[in-house]
Amino acid sequence: MSKIRYSKDIDALLIELSDKPIDHAEESGRFILHFAKDGEPVLLEILDAKEFVINSFTSVVEEREVAIS
Repeated sequence: MSKIRYSKDIDALLIELSDKPIDHAEESGRFILHFAKDGEPVLLEILDAKEFVINSFTSVVEEREVAIS
């Protein structure tokens, strides 16, 4: 049941991992992970998505690792 959406307004990639209700979220750099009450990941938000995707694809083409901040 994964859905992937892009929000142009906030330049965020939203990856739905579960249909459970969101209880809380934790943020680390450009990533926000939302959890259900039982601790299961429900939604992953990647902020500054265009830059993240471009850097990820560039690293694949150039065969190098991407630093995640």
